Amino acid sequence: MRYERTPRFKKEFQKFPKEVRSVFGKQLNFLLHDIRHPSLRAKKYDEEYGIWQIRITDNVRAYFCIEDDAYLFLNIRKHRD
Repeated sequence: MRYERTPRFKKEFQKFPKEVRSVFGKQLNFLLHDIRHPSLRAKKYDEEYGIWQIRITDNVRAYFCIEDDAYLFLNIRKHRD
């Protein structure tokens, strides 16, 4: 699998500190190898639109769709404050 990032994702991603961006890279590597990796806690976020959610940190989630052979990252945001 490969991945792509929407402009919205890129914009929101830059708002996070370096530490969170680094952890995203680690989690992305897990996702590219196995969507069922336990630390991702991957689940369908919106069944109607086919949007998935993965855990980046305790309070950050990334949202993506699966299109053909790619994960299309739509957004990243805080899960709770």
